[in-house]
Amino acid sequence: MAAWKQIVLALVILVAVVLAWARFFPGAPEVLARWGIDWAYASAPATTGAVDTTKQAGGRNAAGRPANVVALPATTATINDRLQAIGTGRAYASVTVNPYSSGRLVEFLVQSGTRVDKGQIIAILDSETEVISQDRAKLALQDAQAKLERVKSLRASNAATPVAVADAEVVLAGAKLALSDAELALQRRSIVAPIAGTVGILPISAGNYVTSQSAIATLDDRSSILVEFLVPERFAAAIKVSAQLSATPIANPSKAYTGTVSAIDNHIDEKSRTLLVKAAIANPADSLRAGMSFGIIMRFPGDTYPAVSPLAIMWGSDGAYVWQIEDGKARRVPVRIIQRNTETVLIDADIEDGDMVVTEGTQSVSEGGEVRIAGQDQRAATAAEGS
Repeated sequence: MAAWKQIVLALVILVAVVLAWARFFPGAPEVLARWGIDWAYASAPATTGAVDTTKQAGGRNAAGRPANVVALPATTATINDRLQAIGTGRAYASVTVNPYSSGRLVEFLVQSGTRVDKGQIIAILDSETEVISQDRAKLALQDAQAKLERVKSLRASNAATPVAVADAEVVLAGAKLALSDAELALQRRSIVAPIAGTVGILPISAGNYVTSQSAIATLDDRSSILVEFLVPERFAAAIKVSAQLSATPIANPSKAYTGTVSAIDNHIDEKSRTLLVKAAIANPADSLRAGMSFGIIMRFPGDTYPAVSPLAIMWGSDGAYVWQIEDGKARRVPVRIIQRNTETVLIDADIEDGDMVVTEGTQSVSEGGEVRIAGQDQRAATAAEGS
């Protein structure tokens, strides 16, 4: 290619680049105006259907008019502070029954699933030895009483000394204690329920030899169910004893129970950063069982925050922000998103209830730029006619 053709081609490309810069670069009008050639921008052809987002100083567009935007007033809303957790049910009281001593299990007086009262006999061990010991203690007591009466008679005639009477009284007291010990040993051959509750599946049958370490039966007091669950540490200060909650069995989600917090652990687990909480659920119909899993829901009064339309949230290199309108001018306000809802976004920002926030047309807004809210003039005219 000849040299002059190369020069012409380079000039054409350069002119095209300058025109494209003047047409599409947002700061081109100001630069050309300072150079005294703002006519070049005015002569640049407009693209059909393109939106002119170039703005002059003061926030006006190329025609010198304020930017048209759609804005909605900010409102206030309360954060939905709700705790959800999974808990495991435990009986209000659960006891494993063991005999006091070793022996042969003679008889069970209850069956699995039987409801028993506190102190009710549930099983009996062989007690022949204890019966003999009790009879022997009774004879010893009778003999001690008779001896004391004889010594007292002799003392009345000065035939016995006061020391003899005192010794006889000591023997009598020892005989009474021996009888009480024998009666207690015989009584403990009958295994009684330490609490009121329901008998579980019996682990052994009558005829087995048992020791004090053998489990005879398990009793569960299911008058209420205790549900243990873990909560995040951010709720630690909000949870109080007697606070109400809703518990739903995982196996039966259509049924919900109301319970109250009965106990709170005194420390947060440093590994899981959770707090152990125990809640009590009334079980008058005995429809709940220990070991069931529950979905726990607790609600707390949340804080109030400004709420704006999701369309108002913009993102920049320094995070989220919104455009607030003050006296017809736009102001960029940084925000921290607290909670997203269906129709609003709760934010932490320097926004008051009723402040106008841009939701549409944000591409033509700049800091301190003048803006005009779409429909505002019509609404003002309508309000003036109505007054």
